[in-house]
Amino acid sequence: MRGLIFLALIFTCIVFGCRKEDRISTDPDARLDFSTDSVLFDTVFTSVGSVTKRFKVLNKNTSAISISEIKLAGGGLSSFSININGESITNRKNLVISAGDSVNIFVKVNINPDDKQLPFIVQDSILFSTNGNQQAVHFIAYGQNAVFVNKSSINSDITWSSALPYVITGALTVRNNTTLTIKPGAKLYFHKDASLNIEGNLSATGTADKPIMFCSDRLESAYTDEPGQWKGIFIKPTANATIAYATIKNASVGITSDSLSKNAIPKLILSNAVIKNMQVAGYIGNHSELIAFNSLFYNCGNYLLYAVGGGNYNLKQNTFVGYNPNFPRKTAALTFSDYLSVKAYNKLNLNLTNNIIWGQLNNELDIQKKTTAVIESRIWNNLIKTNATAFANNDNLINSDPGFINTTLGNFELANNSLALKKGYNLSNDLYFNDYLNHDLKNDPRFFPSTLGCFEKN
Repeated sequence: MRGLIFLALIFTCIVFGCRKEDRISTDPDARLDFSTDSVLFDTVFTSVGSVTKRFKVLNKNTSAISISEIKLAGGGLSSFSININGESITNRKNLVISAGDSVNIFVKVNINPDDKQLPFIVQDSILFSTNGNQQAVHFIAYGQNAVFVNKSSINSDITWSSALPYVITGALTVRNNTTLTIKPGAKLYFHKDASLNIEGNLSATGTADKPIMFCSDRLESAYTDEPGQWKGIFIKPTANATIAYATIKNASVGITSDSLSKNAIPKLILSNAVIKNMQVAGYIGNHSELIAFNSLFYNCGNYLLYAVGGGNYNLKQNTFVGYNPNFPRKTAALTFSDYLSVKAYNKLNLNLTNNIIWGQLNNELDIQKKTTAVIESRIWNNLIKTNATAFANNDNLINSDPGFINTTLGNFELANNSLALKKGYNLSNDLYFNDYLNHDLKNDPRFFPSTLGCFEKN
């Protein structure tokens, strides 16, 4: 019996201990495969680390293979760092990968600051030595130097140019009686939870060919349309602001404005702007004032525009689109109310002219009267998605599809057969016509009767 058991053990060792896939191949033709031949990082600001990217090393051979050495070509001086099986290293020897198995390698990049003003490329590679062969996966990162602003206060007038982008961490505050002027083409990138707080004055005026950008500092493609990456712009009770030809995107709330203006200057003039990809709202006004022309609002969490506690809202030739693939929304894209709290309710002055107000819900415009405060509204020549028959007056188009060219790609210009063409009220005598309303979002001239919304189509 003992002899039989002994022979069985030997047989088991022969069968299971000598499986081909467990043998380590020394064949020089046995090579590794990779899930990619290069790892590309989009623009990374100097001294700001990148996201972590992953690629796989695969052994598609019928036998195990031993990688005699894995090393980062740049060694300890490399801008890149790698992690293999949970270990952060620059060099690893004798790593065995079984037949048909794989190993994950994680990569990050940190770029050291220098005096370069133009984007530059940082490159390295990871080298694999196997059975006398050397293979490589290349790393490429586009770096950009920047002006870094950390939890700062602006206490005297200052102008920011487009020479270098500005990377803001923490809360940046423009103090009372102080003006921040932002020139055309400037780019402001906000780190996670950063914000721009205006107590004084903001003058951010771009041009059609050199718009100003307010967005997250994560420029990798995975973050392009990701909402909630920074807090947003806060216009405080003592502040006044003008924002023109600008894009504000990927914040929690694009703009939050408190109270009416304390002087004869409008609280906020917003023109030729794109407000998109917000987690909560494009604009929130608390008994405040907004003058908005030729602007495009879309893809925001609960509201495109939420104005409570009364206030003054003059909105002309804007396109408001309540399409939101990221969040289920139950509230009208544009919501106005006289009510803020039991002790805070005020008169609401609302002018909606030549706008497109559209979206996924049956009702995208909600004007709520909850108190004894007066609501004065002038709602003329708009295209509105609504279940309120009261809006079917004053040349408003109700529930007529505007005919956007491609909502999936964010193209909200209108098709040639759109019902919104040549339906606009003549604004040539408007107080703001010469400064703002005589051109559309793309700076094309506007003719009356105009196309509704922010894009003119002749």
